[in-house]
Amino acid sequence: MNKAEFKQRVTEQIEKQEKSVTLYRSMSGPVSPDNAIGRVSRMDAINNKSVVNAALLKAEERLEKLRLILGRLDDPDFGKCRKCKQPIPEGRLLIMPESTLCVRCAS
Repeated sequence: MNKAEFKQRVTEQIEKQEKSVTLYRSMSGPVSPDNAIGRVSRMDAINNKSVVNAALLKAEERLEKLRLILGRLDDPDFGKCRKCKQPIPEGRLLIMPESTLCVRCAS
């Protein structure tokens, strides 16, 4: 795969992550102490908010990494393992473009 195709895929993933972040942000608002919500239901809502906040954090972190990778595409070391300097397999970069380590060094 050439850099233009890879850049297009990363851009598509960035757009997808931006939509996820927007969705999670809209779902992570405070849980209001409404009288219509029972105690158990309120605890469930608070628990769900915690799950959404964790998903939001992960989505924001991945979005930041994808944006950094997009800026590093012209770097001569892009696609090489940061540790062993061997090329990172194309399949790994397609699935996780933010990868800076090959599978062997990452484990």
